[in-house]
Amino acid sequence: MQRNDGRGLDEIRPLNFELNVAPHASGSVLVSMGNTRVICAVTIEEAVPRWMKEQGVTGGWLTAEYSMLPYSTQPRKPRDIAKGRIDGRSVEIQRLIGRSLRAVVDLEKLGPRTIWADCDVLQADGGTRTAAITGASLALAIACRKFVREKKLDSPPMQKLVAAVSAGILDGQAIVDLNYDEDKLVSVDFNLVATEDGEFVEVQSSGEEATFAGSQLDEMLALGRKGIGALIGAQRAVLARIMVTPPES
Repeated sequence: MQRNDGRGLDEIRPLNFELNVAPHASGSVLVSMGNTRVICAVTIEEAVPRWMKEQGVTGGWLTAEYSMLPYSTQPRKPRDIAKGRIDGRSVEIQRLIGRSLRAVVDLEKLGPRTIWADCDVLQADGGTRTAAITGASLALAIACRKFVREKKLDSPPMQKLVAAVSAGILDGQAIVDLNYDEDKLVSVDFNLVATEDGEFVEVQSSGEEATFAGSQLDEMLALGRKGIGALIGAQRAVLARIMVTPPES
């Protein structure tokens, strides 16, 4: 089967990380996966949510917000504020981003602070949620180093990197990292979130008016794990590069 952009079944789209795109954030990344582009910015707040105080929960918290900017799609997508509410899809995705990042953060080590991960989609061409998780993970790793440099924290609370990728079944074959045109056509949707040591954070899979076999699930899982390996490798390469670069004053 020939994919519409010429990729192999097991190939992720061209990946790029542009750093420091939001100067007031502690860590920020513009992640591009093919034509999907998401700004991920991480900041820290010296307070915790009220519910933590009321319930006597110790440590800190990490939460995420996700939005698609009006010009990220065609036709224009109205802002949530214009509708008076956050749409259900955005709520689902920002909860997924938060869960994915909390899985790799020691919230006790964070102390009574809140980390915010803001993910804003500049251009959507499929896989915005997975790109947001991958970009936010790198932004968080960069931010944690800055928190330590600024003596806000004694040691980084982030324990390992995390990344996410989509997969699906198209014309009976498993493919990885779907663009928008592929996402519209697949009979099965699959999203995988996993850590750098190969442990799963979340596996989402559902048939689109179709069923799928266990062998197909295994194929998507294998492609997803390979894709996440490539994404983690790219994250590590960025972190290794900035380790030898003097930190900004």
